[in-house]
Parts: sequence; structure tokens; C-alpha cells
Amino acid sequence: MRFAVVGAGAIGGYLGARLALAGHEVVLIARNRNLEAIRAGGFKLIEEDGRERVARAVRAEPRMADAGPQDAVLLTVKAHQVHELLPDLRALFGPQTMLVTMINGVPWWYFQRLGGPWEGRRLDSVDPGGVLADAIEPERIVGGVVYPAAELVAPGVVRVVEGNRFTLGEPDGSRSERIEALSQAFMAAGFKAPVSRNIRSEIWLKLWGNLSFNPISALTQATLQEICRFPPTRELAARMMTEARAVAEALGVRIRITLEQRIAGAEAVGAHKTSMLQDVQAGRAPELAALVGAVIELGQVVGVPTPTIEAVHAATALLARTLAAGPSRLSPQPLLGGLR
Repeated sequence: MRFAVVGAGAIGGYLGARLALAGHEVVLIARNRNLEAIRAGGFKLIEEDGRERVARAVRAEPRMADAGPQDAVLLTVKAHQVHELLPDLRALFGPQTMLVTMINGVPWWYFQRLGGPWEGRRLDSVDPGGVLADAIEPERIVGGVVYPAAELVAPGVVRVVEGNRFTLGEPDGSRSERIEALSQAFMAAGFKAPVSRNIRSEIWLKLWGNLSFNPISALTQATLQEICRFPPTRELAARMMTEARAVAEALGVRIRITLEQRIAGAEAVGAHKTSMLQDVQAGRAPELAALVGAVIELGQVVGVPTPTIEAVHAATALLARTLAAGPSRLSPQPLLGGLR
């Protein structure tokens, strides 16, 4: 298959390198030093066991128009960055091209190909004005849920921290020929790639922890382990997750593990910084709309109150605004004259 990876960072590089090593035709959309490194020496993958492999056959292009139409486009950018890719993204589309969204949080297409009373409804939190819904045909979309952790340690070099599972699913719940072919391609590259008949339930399973632990970590600068072992923040996360579960259930989604199991799973990860905390510490915009704001909007759609989620969202949104005003605003400042 021909794959284009839009977002050649940690997860995109992991996917692209393995698919290329498995014999697929892969083009990575990359920029700056990352682009230069890939073109000069291929893409290096440091596996979980420390083994190093280099995908030398992989292509790297700065512009999507230079890559041309693909069989599958793997979208591995942050949710708030997708708007910036239009209309260039369409240069990768042929008549049968799949767009595999491998993005954290609630996707813009959540109510597309769903059926029922909310079919086709648009989410302003993740798609203001319905720009994405208008630009991308629902029939192209395949859902994906990313479970591995990886990091881009240098231009053109990704280190796998742990995991190799990417759950895939058609938004309408079918087991189509194309998703079976996609799953087979992933598995041949060494990934676990189960096909779910209810991809939204898989999205919620990951989102359930992300919507609480990510903003709490950004606000407190604490790791998962610290949040879970400090009773007040553990309780705060539990309250947010309780509200979110009520929203999911009103949408017809049943989360298949208990709240206690989900928190215990987060605690077991250890002293890990969430992606939102890493973004804040690096001065980047946090993925707030897709992870938190969209849950509030979904609650409004189904009439389920989310007061705790809204309070944490408000505080984190102000943090993001302060960050946008300049990183120096977040640096500790000495008290003038000292304490008296």
C-alpha cells in the first residue's frame, strides 16, 4: 500500500518507519531539520528493546502536493493543527484514499456515519464553523486510537517507549475490505491492529483518562503517579471521570472498565508527564478543545451537566492564554522586598 504520514513526529515516525521496513511505499510529510535528516539518512527507529533499525526507503516531502495521491493518509498531528493543513491535505487524496485519523480526543467526525438522532451534527469545539466537515468527505474517514508512547529524540530518530497497538474502526461499524487491508498492513509491520465495530467506545476508553489527567497535570506540573497518589487530585480526577462517563452513556457508549481500574492503570504508568504537561512546559498550545472542551459540548448535546470538567477546563484555558502571551509569564518571579 501507499502511505502518507502527515505529522512525522514520534507516533508518525514510528508508524512510517515500520510500514516502510515492511515493504510499503511510505512518504513522510516533514519540515526543517526533520526533513533534512530523513532525506540524508532515512528514518531511524529505536525499538523498545533498544534495537535500532533504519528505514532508508522512506521518502520525505515538505509539501503534500509533492507526495501525490495515496492509498491511505495517516493523520498524526494534534487535533487543533488539522485546520492548518487544509486545503493542502486534499492533494494526497485519490478517489479511494482513506484518511486515518490517529488523533487524541473527540474527532470532528464523531457524529458522521453514526445514524440516529445526532447523525451529521457538528462539534464547534473541535471544528468551528464546520470547516473540516465541509472539506473532508465522511466516506474517506477511518478512525484510529493510538496506544503506544514514543518520542522524537533527534531529527529523523524516534525512540519507542512502550506499546505497539493501534485500534482501527469504520465510523459506521462495518468491517469493510479496506479496513481489513489496512489492519493486515499494520500487523505485517509488527503492530497490533484490531478492528473495532464500535470505534467510538475505543475513543472514549482512552479519552476517559486523558480528559482528567492531562489538564490536572498541566495545572499542577505533576506526573500521573503524583496525581493519583495525592488524595485531593485523585478525587478531582474521579469526579471529572464520573461526569464524563455519564455523557458517554447518554451517547450510547458503555465504558468497559471501572473508574478504579482506569485510575489504577494511570498510577501504574509511574512518573510520566502527560502530553499536555509536556506541551505547556515546552511553550506549545495544549490540546484542550479535543480532550476537554468537546466533552463539555457533548454533555450539552445530551443534557448531562459537567460542572467539574467545566471548572478545570476554565482554569486550563486561562493557562493556555497566559502561555500564548509569552513563556516568561509562567516563570517564577521573586517577591519584591521579600516577605515581612
